[in-house]
Amino acid sequence: MATVARHAQVHVSTASRALGSDAAGVSAETVQRVRELAVMLGYRRDVGAAGLRTGSSRLIGVLVPRLTDIVLATIYESIDIAAGTAGYSTVVANTLDDAGHRRSRLDAMLSRRIDGVIIGDSHIGDTAAFELQKLGVPYVLVMRKLEGHLSITTDDSLGGRLAAEHLLGLGHRRVGVIAGDPLASTGIERTDGFRRAFEAAGYPIDDRYVVGSGFDTRGGLAAGTRLMDLAEAPTAIFAVNDFIAMGAMGAIRDAGKKLRDDVALVGYNDIDIAATLPVPLTSVRSDLSAMGMLSVEALLLRMQGETADPVLLPPVLVPRATTVG
Repeated sequence: MATVARHAQVHVSTASRALGSDAAGVSAETVQRVRELAVMLGYRRDVGAAGLRTGSSRLIGVLVPRLTDIVLATIYESIDIAAGTAGYSTVVANTLDDAGHRRSRLDAMLSRRIDGVIIGDSHIGDTAAFELQKLGVPYVLVMRKLEGHLSITTDDSLGGRLAAEHLLGLGHRRVGVIAGDPLASTGIERTDGFRRAFEAAGYPIDDRYVVGSGFDTRGGLAAGTRLMDLAEAPTAIFAVNDFIAMGAMGAIRDAGKKLRDDVALVGYNDIDIAATLPVPLTSVRSDLSAMGMLSVEALLLRMQGETADPVLLPPVLVPRATTVG
């Protein structure tokens, strides 16, 4: 940096500010000259060394179950864009929804002196958020919720209710639910909102028609098969995410039934592929990109010592051919 400053004929501190993310107090002409010389001289800022001096690594950690899941990949993409706009880089880790993996990935992030963490895989009984709280490391939950912790999510109870009201309006009374992971707020709240709506309408759902599953197509196929094997199979199924719904499509097919005509199907999240399936999937839309962006905004506030409020984004039901003509 001293070499860059000498060639630019400015003080080292001025060169440092010109090469920083905001270039505060340095004229645009000087910033351009310093940065052009830095490129010519092959200068690269030592982020680690700068972090030791400033006490900030300019890194945000992101924990997700797996980035092969398009829902999480979409959320992470918006997190990365929003963080980059604010002058931060992100470090993402797959936890595989496993407590041991989560613990080791979080330890690795903390060893890199990250400034904050966005948690996308929280579970009831999980300790990661509590540990970060105890350590004083700023964090935010995204997509899933834990009581007492700041979260940016969709109003999943309302989303479940919207799915139920749609099916009730179509005349369905014997329905099944593929409820996902019983320790994840997404599965719990979407299922609860759906069941409450049916109960309020006078058609409570028997527990036999509510089946837990993984959040993938394999889980949806297995759970859907259990529902279709019941003596009185449901005339409609609500799956708490779109991948589960796609697995349930296979179960409906294997039972010799037709989508919509014999068994209506509703998913959740409205990922892009939902609209382009051979039979387009009715789904409850979550604004995944907004979720990621708002989680970064909330985390930045906490990193600055300010208060951030939880967010419940409004869900929207998108009817398609698995329920309507």
